[in-house]
Amino acid sequence: MRAMVHHRFGSASAVLQLEDVPKPAPAAGELLVRVKASSANPYDWHFIKGQPYFIRLGPSGLRRPKQPVPGGDFAGVVEALGDGDTGGFAVGDEVYGFQHGAFAEYLAVAHGRLARKPAGLRWEEAAALPLAGATAWQGLRDEGGLVAGQRVLIVGASGGIGTLAVQMAKAWGAHVTGVCSDRHMELVRSLGADEVIDYTRDDYTRSGERWDLVFQLGGTEGPRAIRRVLSEDGTLVQCAGDGDRFLGPGRNVIVAMAMNRFVSQRLTLVNTREDTPTLDAIREMVEAGELRVILDSTVPFEEAGFAVELVETGSPGGKVAISGVE
Repeated sequence: MRAMVHHRFGSASAVLQLEDVPKPAPAAGELLVRVKASSANPYDWHFIKGQPYFIRLGPSGLRRPKQPVPGGDFAGVVEALGDGDTGGFAVGDEVYGFQHGAFAEYLAVAHGRLARKPAGLRWEEAAALPLAGATAWQGLRDEGGLVAGQRVLIVGASGGIGTLAVQMAKAWGAHVTGVCSDRHMELVRSLGADEVIDYTRDDYTRSGERWDLVFQLGGTEGPRAIRRVLSEDGTLVQCAGDGDRFLGPGRNVIVAMAMNRFVSQRLTLVNTREDTPTLDAIREMVEAGELRVILDSTVPFEEAGFAVELVETGSPGGKVAISGVE
C-alpha cells in the first residue's frame, strides 16, 4: 500500500515522502480500514519533528522515528475484521476514529478507537472530528465540569479544537467568550460565541472579567496569569498552549500541577481518549445539527506535509483535511 513515511525527524514537507509499505493485517479485536480521508493535528508535527524533545524518550523514538507512518485522524470503510470481538462492526461499515499511522492507504484499528461515521458528512469532514472533537468534549465536560449558565472562555477558539468547543459549550448552555486573532473573529461569532476577544489587541488576562471555566488551547499565557480571570472556584483546563522545544507546553502544565494544591481554583489538564463512546456522542451532536465541522482547507494525500506545516505555522481557521489515496 502507499503511505506517507518519514525516516528522520524534521519539518514535515522536508522529511515526509510517499512510499510503498506493507499492508497491515488486523490482529484480534482490530479492523482493517481503507482510509478515505485524514486530517492534520499538532500531534502530527510533534511526532514528525520529534519535538518537544522529551517525547523522544517515549513514543517518538530517540534518534529516528519509531513509527515512520504518521497521522492519527481518519475516516474510511471497514475492509476486513480480525479474530475475536470487533465491537459489532462489519465489513463495509463507514467509520471514523483515531489511530497512529493514518497517513496511509490502509490502517489496522482496535475496535474501541473508532465509531460509525456521522451521517451526511463528507469523508474529509468526518476525518476532521476524532482528536479535536474528543479533546473538546472531554476538556469541557469531563475535566471542566461544564454546566448550563456558566461563563466559559476558550483560548484558541478558531482552531480545530476551538471551533468545536465553542459549539459544544453553546449547545450545553454556557455563555461563551472566544479568544482568537482578528482575521478569525467573524468565524468564531458565526459558531455562536457571545463575545470574541482579539488577542493581538487586548490582553484578556488583564480585562478585569471573570470566567467559571477557561479552556486553554493555545497562547503564551501561563497559569499564574490565567488565574486572574478565573472565578474564586473556577477551573482552568489546559490542552496545549505555546512552549519551548524541550518541554513544549509541559512547563505550564508542571506549574499548574504544583499550584493546584495551594489555590481555590482547579488547574487541570485534558488527556484525550479517542474512544467509541466519545466518538458516538460527537456523532449524535453532528446528526442532531448541534455541531458542524469547519474546514480551513483540504489538500491531496501527496501534500500531507504541507497540511501538517499549515497547522504548525499557519493558524488555520478550523481543520486542515487530507484526501485519501486516489
